Amino acid sequence: MAIPQGRYRTMVQANLGFLTKTLLGRPTCRLGKGARLGWRARILNARQSSEHIRIGPDTFVAGELFVFAHGGDIEIGSNCFIDAGARIWSGGSIKIGDNVVIGPDVSVFDNHTHPLRAAERHAQIRSIFTVGHPKQIELAERPVIIGDGAQIGAGAIILRGVQIGSKVIVPPGTIVSKSIMSEDQEPSKRSTAGAEHHMFR
Repeated sequence: MAIPQGRYRTMVQANLGFLTKTLLGRPTCRLGKGARLGWRARILNARQSSEHIRIGPDTFVAGELFVFAHGGDIEIGSNCFIDAGARIWSGGSIKIGDNVVIGPDVSVFDNHTHPLRAAERHAQIRSIFTVGHPKQIELAERPVIIGDGAQIGAGAIILRGVQIGSKVIVPPGTIVSKSIMSEDQEPSKRSTAGAEHHMFR
């Protein structure tokens, strides 16, 4: 995967938030050999271990990775590029393969992020602003898998329970709520509905 060298040098600067949390012994992430965080990258780990966010070798992350306190696990393969403004939030499991490109302002969620009932949503928000993210909460988690070599265009939204096949290209601005299989998989498993409306569902 080729990244323009001028842009790469600009984006790869010291990530002070990551360094500070590491020095204080707070959970962040596990970085593979050659993996880098851009200076604007945010690693938000509400769990008790850095093992719940794993970034593979030679991967560059400029966006935001977040695991909820009640659960959540993010695994990113090798030689991936996560652009600025991308948000990957897990309360269950998000697995991203090797050589994946995720464009700017992409959102990947394996859960609803907030309860659907108003009273429960209010209780969650109150907890976040007082004692932190709740360790007991139901957000209807369903795993997300993005296959090797996939490319997710700018501003796309990947919703819970979705599988993106290997080498699949998701157009910019697409909302994906059902799985999209690669061309070498069975035709019956491919998603074709709604492409003209920039939505796979």
